[in-house]
Amino acid sequence: MATSVRLDDSFVQDVKVHADALSRSLPKQIEHWAKIGQIVEENPDLSYAFIKEVLLAKSEVQQGLVTRYERRTKRD
Repeated sequence: MATSVRLDDSFVQDVKVHADALSRSLPKQIEHWAKIGQIVEENPDLSYAFIKEVLLAKSEVQQGLVTRYERRTKRD
């Protein structure tokens, strides 16, 4: 569902700078920041770096770029 939202001009300028630097569209950059903000609010003890690594790992799993870990030694 598409929704129109009015945003402050200075915020949009900041979004454009970050979107360009990270090769994202303006809407995708706003969605990214909203997603990070939601995760932070739900998990205030997690750092941004940790959240970023979790999202990267999740994407790698979805893309099929990881293999399942199989233990090679016996447990005692």
